Amino acid sequence: MNGTSQLGDFLRTRRSQLQPDEAGVPTYGERRRVPGLRREELALLAGVSASYYTRLEQGHSLNASPEVLDAIARALLLDESECRHLHDLARSAKPRGRQRPAPERVTEPTAQLLDALAGVPAIVIGRRSDILAWNRLGHALFAGHLDPGAPDVPARRPNMARLVFLDAHTRDLYPDWPGKARAVVGNLRLVAGQYPQDVALHSLLGELSAKSEDFARMWADHRVKACTVAGYEMRHPLVGSLTVLQQTLSQGPGPSVVVATAAAGSPSRAALDLLAQAVSRSSSIQAITRPHPASSDTRLSAG
Repeated sequence: MNGTSQLGDFLRTRRSQLQPDEAGVPTYGERRRVPGLRREELALLAGVSASYYTRLEQGHSLNASPEVLDAIARALLLDESECRHLHDLARSAKPRGRQRPAPERVTEPTAQLLDALAGVPAIVIGRRSDILAWNRLGHALFAGHLDPGAPDVPARRPNMARLVFLDAHTRDLYPDWPGKARAVVGNLRLVAGQYPQDVALHSLLGELSAKSEDFARMWADHRVKACTVAGYEMRHPLVGSLTVLQQTLSQGPGPSVVVATAAAGSPSRAALDLLAQAVSRSSSIQAITRPHPASSDTRLSAG
């Protein structure tokens, strides 16, 4: 999908979602044939001509100034993340050379941070929601049913959006699954505006739209949401119900570290401690039962 159509779709959808009474537009009891505001009404609220706003929605005007975009954002009652998304879409609508986003990898500082966070569940998430790395607790909390080594192989890397929409285990993990799903979609909307030339991202969006009616419906809603801090109730198969605060530790451009914490002294903290004990026991058992390299070599040479 090109930037022009994304910008127009976003404006039309958000305008249709904004009711006249929310925007302070009197209707005098008239019967309206279209949902939300009319183009003329939104243009008046934004202080631009109706013809100019119409061209903007139709993709015929690609040079909207930041001031005009801010005025339209105020008229649409957009929050900070949504306003930033509108500016991203306007930039992506302008003709420019094809740019390929750089491959994502876990940098040494990020690897050190993940190692330092061994006592809390932590995962490294790329812009497309690929899981690039996790510590033992992060794997156990979010995807204990998957191979712990999967993030190390690019072709096998789990993707959080795929897990949320297409994986039964992950769906059962969140009692309020719709809330988690909307957060994932809202974040992908932001990323799609920032990286309009990311072919792999658009391939992911097409796959999810084809395989999940829920995703297709939520994607069409054009809601955006920055996933920075959010509380989630979880229903873990090993430690039962717990509530965690998922926080994104951003280090600027590039992958982000997401950690899950619980309040000290709470039942949820006790559940995380229990999960840590289970992970520790499992690691100890694996270390004891894993064949020693020397004994393995001896068996091979004896054959």
